[in-house]
Amino acid sequence: MKIAKVEALSVAMGDGTGWMPTSAFVRITAEDGTVGWGEASPMLGGIASLGVVARDIAPFLEGKEVLDHAVLLDTLMHRLVKLGPEGIATAALAACDIALWDLKGKLLGQPVYKLLGGAWRTRLPCYSSIGGNAARSVDEVVREVARRVEAEQPAAVKIRWDGDRTRCDVDIPGDIAKARAVRELLGPDAVIGFDANNGYSVGGAIRVGRALEDLGYSWFEEPVQHYHVGAMGEVAQRLDITVSAGEQTYTLQALKDLILSGVRMVQPDIIKMGGITGMMQCAALTHAHGVELVPHQTQPAVGHFANIHVLSTIMHMTRPVELADRWDRGRPVFHNPAEPVNGHFTLSDAPGLGIIVDEDELASRATAITVAQEQRPPASGQY
Repeated sequence: MKIAKVEALSVAMGDGTGWMPTSAFVRITAEDGTVGWGEASPMLGGIASLGVVARDIAPFLEGKEVLDHAVLLDTLMHRLVKLGPEGIATAALAACDIALWDLKGKLLGQPVYKLLGGAWRTRLPCYSSIGGNAARSVDEVVREVARRVEAEQPAAVKIRWDGDRTRCDVDIPGDIAKARAVRELLGPDAVIGFDANNGYSVGGAIRVGRALEDLGYSWFEEPVQHYHVGAMGEVAQRLDITVSAGEQTYTLQALKDLILSGVRMVQPDIIKMGGITGMMQCAALTHAHGVELVPHQTQPAVGHFANIHVLSTIMHMTRPVELADRWDRGRPVFHNPAEPVNGHFTLSDAPGLGIIVDEDELASRATAITVAQEQRPPASGQY
């Protein structure tokens, strides 16, 4: 079966305002009309990745065999290597990888998790990932956590800072006070994570980490800048609390370097690096090193479905699945976004990823990202 068409779509989500008002999707159509859906990182709208799909990836994939999936994407990775390859290119490739898995599942009449070897579980607990806390007062943090917990009934909670990445150690006493208030709200047995969003120096991270240990927090996410891999490893090795990182790690080789630095819980994102194929490679790498794989994933539709298909296949799943802010923005384009029921997600056994798209709603919200023929690369792939 050949690939007939590859489309890059910027789609207004939810009410089109607020946090991440647009998302970046790829639709791959086979010659028999079967459609596979993928998603790229929506950071800065995802427009840069969609441009790569439209200009460089679509012309290469169209006319190729669907089942040559891995060879095609590895070829593209090396054709695009001069773009970084981290970030823009890897997100574009991730979207195409996810779409091809969805398409293969539909063509073969099987859910993706079956194609990956089967599921250890089809009902997965979630954790509420609650952002924006750098700008909130202690009381505001407590109110927002209480609201989300009541609505979602999660197995765990993560409080995220989302502060100014150009500054560090801005308000360490205030940060610790917020962490203490959340512990008091949720009680001594609640599982809680703290995501610094790269907000500390090594010294600041050690100070906050020690406080989190005293408060019984379960993990400390991205305490220092992600590009300081050695510093991240140093913090991980000096603290007893589990230090996690990796949502801004875009290749398997970079994830290996993070593990070798001393980080023992890694969080690559399925729509930023490798898609489903890449995440399965991450699973093998972390299993070989005895490291926890707890993917970062904040999108409520295609990325979410791809993520839980992969997680269902992992034998030692140590933490719940992330459920970020504004997950309701998956509607009305998708009929079945990432909505937990009694704190859990349940996998569909429908072919592919099990996504249900409202085509009329999609058509009214989607902007196709296209590139004129004369701006496309030569067939040789040389630039």
